[in-house]
Formats: sequence, C-alpha cells, structure tokens
Amino acid sequence: MSETTIRTYEREEQEPEATAPEDELVCPECGGRLESDTEHGEVVCADCGLVVEEDEIDRGPEWRAFDAGERDQKSRVGAPTTNMMHDKGLSTNIGWQDKDAYGRQLSNRQRQKMQRLRTWNERFRTRDSKERNLKQALGEIDRMASALGLPENVRETASVIYRRALSEDLLPGRSIEGVATAAVYAAARQAGVPRSLDEVEMVSRVDKMELTRTYRYVVRELGLEIRPADPESYVPRFASDLDLSDESERRARELLVNAREAGILSGKSPVGLAAAAVYAAALLTNEKVTQSEVSDVANISEVTIRNRYKELLEAGDAVAA
Repeated sequence: MSETTIRTYEREEQEPEATAPEDELVCPECGGRLESDTEHGEVVCADCGLVVEEDEIDRGPEWRAFDAGERDQKSRVGAPTTNMMHDKGLSTNIGWQDKDAYGRQLSNRQRQKMQRLRTWNERFRTRDSKERNLKQALGEIDRMASALGLPENVRETASVIYRRALSEDLLPGRSIEGVATAAVYAAARQAGVPRSLDEVEMVSRVDKMELTRTYRYVVRELGLEIRPADPESYVPRFASDLDLSDESERRARELLVNAREAGILSGKSPVGLAAAAVYAAALLTNEKVTQSEVSDVANISEVTIRNRYKELLEAGDAVAA
C-alpha cells in the first residue's frame, strides 16, 4: 500500500514538468495549436489565426540540406575567404598573446613552446617562393591602399590583378613592389576612384618611371579594360580636402561638362583639369582658395592650374553663348 502511494506521488510530481512545454504551444485565446511561420518570422494559431509572436530571429543557416552528406558539404565556419591574403584566409594563426583560454598568463616554458609553434606555423604557411612572393606583394598592396584611402573593393581587385600577373609569369625581370603598385593604380582606375601617378608614387617604393612602365606592361599582357580617367571623379576629393561648399563642387562639375562639350578635355591631364575646375568654381562662388592650396591638394603645379582654369572659363562662356 505504501509503495503504491509513493509511485502515485512521484507521478503527480512529474506530470506538471511533462505538460509544461505543451502549455506553451497552446493559443492563449482559443487553446488551439500554435505553428511557426518561418517565411514571416511569426508564431500563429492554426485555429483562430492569432499572432502570438512576431519578428522572430532565424538562427539557422540560409541554405537547405536534404541529407547528412549535403549538410556537411554546405556547412561552413570562420571568416569568408579573401584574395587580400596569400592563403585566402583559410589557414589558422596562433595568437601573439601569451595567455590561455581563461586569460591567465602562460609559464615561461609554455611561452617558449608557443613561440616555436608560431615560427613553424609561419614557415608552413609560406611553403614555396611563390607564396612568399605573394605574401610580400599583398602586404604592399594593403599598405599603399591604406595610405591612399582606397576602399576594400579596390584592394580586392588589386590583389586579383597581382595574382593573375604572378600566375602568368609576368614578374621575372620586374620588382615585386613595381607590379604591386601597378596593380593598385589599375584597380583604382577600374573602380572609378583613381589616384594620380604622383600620389601613388608618394606611397610606393618605386619611382614614377618604373611605375608607368610596369603599369603599361601589366595592362597590355593581362588585357585589362581601363578607360581614361574622368576629371569629374577627382572633384569630390579635392573639394573635400579644401573644405569647399556643395555649390562649388556643383559648379566645378558644370565647368568640366561644358569643357567636354567644347572638346578641350582630350590630350590634357585629368588631374590638372579637375584642380583647375575646383579653383575656378571657388572663384565663381566667392570662396577664398589660393592656387597654392589647390596645388598642394592636387599635387600639380600652379602654372597648370592657371592655364587650365582660363580655358575652362572660356569654354563655359562659349557654351552659354
């Protein structure tokens, strides 16, 4: 009799725990069954249509798999691959902090062991000369792109151009820095955020002559389609560096459009035309900017600015007339 009583008591204690999850799946209005609408991120009642929860976060993957093999094939972890690293970011790194998973300092013996592991890990990451070449070049590309303020898509494009040059054996007889600089210059022009040769030369380890020679060679051999630089693409950067108003920037663009219609842009440096347009627009909007300030920002001579801005003003008057 006592054993039966004990079993009954235990069953009564366990029943609320078993039925608790079931109560959560019941509609609070009609007591109907709740269903998850994954398309809209809602939990609704199947009987009365009451929306119990909304704006749910789907913490699962964005892909679907129908068997274990397909699930293993589609599953991925870690950061996305990138062409800006010689191994595309697929290898692992050993952290430089000499601490364990709990943040505690390692002992002297463990620190020496980790240093040896870092050394061997670095050696295994660059197993041949081609990978060492690529690692050095991509580091140069990242350094120059950072100094020039270029976005990440330009760095990615420059890395792809250098990889193509390396795979097609264009490097023999040319320096790694020269080809890397040419790749940055070509990628910036392709992306519509060009930098002048003088600006690129300032952050590069090669001179202007080697840069231009290597750039022409890489573009010809790889068949890159690069259009001539548009002077208007330089105007926003120059206007921002000179703290000019939006009105001045708009007037500078109008001057360049009028000059294009008049046919005076061909055969002239786009950087010089953009600098002259910015200076002329500042004069037209009564903003105090000297030729010396524009020359420093655009890295071009004052003589070029004086010659070009007169031509732009004349072209604007001709189009207006």
